[in-house]
Amino acid sequence: MTITRLAALRSDEPPLFALAQRLLTVAESGLPSMLLPGGEAFAFTMAGRQTPGGSWTLDRRGTSTRYAAITALGARFLPEDRQRAVLGGRTAEEFTGLLIESLPGVTNLGDAALIAWAAAETGHPKLSDAVARVDALDEEGRPQYTVEAAWVLSALAAARDTVDVERRFSAARDRLLRARIGDSPLFPHATGPGLVPWYRTHVACFADQTYPLQALARAHAATDGSGDPEALAAAEACAQRICELQGDGGQWWWHYDARTGGVVEGYPVYSVHQHAMAPTALFDLTDAGGSDFGAAIRKGLGWMTDVPELAGLPEPLILDELGVTWRKVYRGDPKKAVRAARGLGTRVAPGLRLKTLDRVYRPVSVDRECRPYEFGWMLHAWQGGRI
Repeated sequence: MTITRLAALRSDEPPLFALAQRLLTVAESGLPSMLLPGGEAFAFTMAGRQTPGGSWTLDRRGTSTRYAAITALGARFLPEDRQRAVLGGRTAEEFTGLLIESLPGVTNLGDAALIAWAAAETGHPKLSDAVARVDALDEEGRPQYTVEAAWVLSALAAARDTVDVERRFSAARDRLLRARIGDSPLFPHATGPGLVPWYRTHVACFADQTYPLQALARAHAATDGSGDPEALAAAEACAQRICELQGDGGQWWWHYDARTGGVVEGYPVYSVHQHAMAPTALFDLTDAGGSDFGAAIRKGLGWMTDVPELAGLPEPLILDELGVTWRKVYRGDPKKAVRAARGLGTRVAPGLRLKTLDRVYRPVSVDRECRPYEFGWMLHAWQGGRI
């Protein structure tokens, strides 16, 4: 029987079910305003601006191909009429078609991979064109950022039943597995040297963990017969470690030491990690045969309305009337000084905390913006799935 993750939450924890339902309502109400005029592209961000009367309004800024593709990946789980409401009158497949048409001008591997992934998941007839663009941009043997390499693997796993991608699929899978440093369960920021300055090659972010574990889980699920135990084990080990490191308030921390599997710097804590990225990756792993990470998912989701960093402050992160969730809670330190200091410090002395920084720069600032991919992954996390 196939049911959504949201429906499963209803029986497990009704208050969190109501919170997830509320967030999904915010997503569907907010996404249409993030579309650019003409409905063919999504903005990069919606920036909050306080009016003279003290209320908030939103300014649409920039444009993003990858955010549009992620939105299509999430919106495909909605009924057709609601897909059209979110995507400017188009279904997810039709909107993906616009993205495929733009591929000749796409030069970023991550953007192309996400478009190919959306083409595979929506059953677009020009999937082979999208895969060919990924192939053209993914120079063999060249290091890539881990997030983009993970998207390539997820795209090829989704395309596997339709297009012959076996050679590239194996190479993409091996690239992720080889990227890890020693016996650490975590993934670095890049799959090889040359993309990251030497003094921060050990620093990896939360996205560097969730996207690879999701991709490897999907690779396992897309492999016929006995699956891919090595890929599944790597995904499981990464998931187990980030869950072990999860904050007492459900926080998914931001920067990790890819060598040791520890935390370099916890802040910012991003809303998208709490309500979307962690759930979608961990749910996909469970669906592929991994462990049940439901407790960590629920704990992280609860942070959205019970934010210990903002205790006593009148600062909600969910603004239903605006159709946004504010992007993150952060320290407000000038030029990200804490992250820089801890990144440099842990390069020399793994595990160094510099605890004085926690007292000087407390995480009580809120980044008042919202990006469309946050809602794309939210839809993917809670409307997708099978049980």
